[in-house]
Amino acid sequence: MPTAFTVRQAVLAALAANAVKPLNTAATAVPAFAAGWLTSELAPQLLVAATVDTLVSSRRHRASRTGVAFAAATAAGLAWVITRAQGTGAIVETSLREGAGVDYLDLLDTRPTAEDLKTPLRTLARPFKMADPGVEVLRDIAYTAGGRKAKLDIYRPKDVDLHGAPVLIQVHGGGWTIGKKEEQGLLLMNRMAARGWVCVAINYRLAPKYPFPTQIVDVKRAIAWVRDHIASYGGSPDYLVLTGGSAGGHLSALAALTPGDFQPGFEDADTSVAGCVPFYGVYDWVGDDGDRFTVGLRDKFLAGRVYLPDPKAHLDEYRAASPLHRITPDAPDFFVIHGANDTLVSVRQARAFVARLREVSKATVTYAELPGTQHAFEVFGSIRSHTTIKAVQRWLEWHRATWLREMELRSPLTGG
Repeated sequence: MPTAFTVRQAVLAALAANAVKPLNTAATAVPAFAAGWLTSELAPQLLVAATVDTLVSSRRHRASRTGVAFAAATAAGLAWVITRAQGTGAIVETSLREGAGVDYLDLLDTRPTAEDLKTPLRTLARPFKMADPGVEVLRDIAYTAGGRKAKLDIYRPKDVDLHGAPVLIQVHGGGWTIGKKEEQGLLLMNRMAARGWVCVAINYRLAPKYPFPTQIVDVKRAIAWVRDHIASYGGSPDYLVLTGGSAGGHLSALAALTPGDFQPGFEDADTSVAGCVPFYGVYDWVGDDGDRFTVGLRDKFLAGRVYLPDPKAHLDEYRAASPLHRITPDAPDFFVIHGANDTLVSVRQARAFVARLREVSKATVTYAELPGTQHAFEVFGSIRSHTTIKAVQRWLEWHRATWLREMELRSPLTGG
């Protein structure tokens, strides 16, 4: 009968193997995510725990050869995962230089140092600490009638007299059916608010009680509210950027691409935005290319649970809900981020979306594909999430500086 140590190390070895190469089939996608997400982002902590377990069990003569073999496999797998995470900085920096330009840092007020780009050990020791003492949060502000799902939170620097600050709007994910504004985007919003931005996290009504397009309509109402009211909180109504993950990535991208659409009763409201940063988003609800992930998502989840019509009879409506099929030359700037190991939303969705953006849009398109990375990787603090969030910060500050420069050139006072 295997010892408790052997069982623990066998489980850890299986988790490490799944983090390195998850089983990505229709039957295993969700379990692979559930097992791989935490393992991938908490690999340093798990490696320490596995090492301590092995040392203690060995001293007490409870470490079998089989258990030690599993421990060695665990250590090798987790070390590989950590090495991949540590390589995120080089990958995202290359992506930024390709999308924003090799000299994009010249527009930033301060250039990041080598220390700025590292993730301190004290940060890894507290992965779920995401609040910033220098940031205040104004909670549950109604953006329209409709109860708690018509509320938003505002993050802004504490004790600072803001005026005309850039604004970031965060849309949570959860498969359009679960989730809330307090659960996602916290690392990014706290970081940007601490640097002088105003960040807005929004709720929206959920399916299946409220079928699509209720979700995108609510996002549009929130954008309209922000444009009308954010100046009272120190933000600029003229510069708005959207972000969100998973279903929030879908909704933020769709909102960014469809100003004026999905706005029943408020058609004249200005819901345009300057840019969009979707994380691991769903960009295609149709599957014209026959991709098994997209077709399966459409027929087995979206149809009947998120969006009621039969897709075979209403395919044009699914196409209208797909950011991939709403791209125009006037699309705003995008920074798309996706993990190569994502088993919930195939990385092929991001690749197709970015390819179409680059083909059609006149704006800049930046794409970071992160090896060894599962879905929802930036929900809490890790080597990879902190590195990626710092890259998004640099992109946002570069984008804001570029936007301001363009506004100055267009100003009559400058002859533009």
